[in-house]
Amino acid sequence: MALAEDFQRVLDALPPDWTDLEIDLRIDDEDRYIDTAVALSQVNAQPYRHPLSDPWHWRLLIAHSFGHAAAAESVKGVLAKLDGEGTAGSLRVAEVREGRSEVVQMWGRPESVRQEFRQRRAI
Repeated sequence: MALAEDFQRVLDALPPDWTDLEIDLRIDDEDRYIDTAVALSQVNAQPYRHPLSDPWHWRLLIAHSFGHAAAAESVKGVLAKLDGEGTAGSLRVAEVREGRSEVVQMWGRPESVRQEFRQRRAI
């Protein structure tokens, strides 16, 4: 199955309040490692330290709406590009975090801004 389709299936299964997602990626043909690494650099994929001892090649850090990680849309686009190049592989969900909200300094802001923030972030 295509990597982008697998990734979309993972996103569809997540709860609506997910904030962070970590996915492990393994490619089937290790001769394509360099080309795949170049494409994955667009979403700041983290390579594993010991590729011989662990069958997984990269960890992808994905953020839902805020945080220091790649946007889900960007990750899906890079995976679709890999699919188009014929790169086969598999994904594994390593960790999902949910129910957190970003911390924003609200001192001095009008109440309407505070209410809108609470409404958008459902806190």
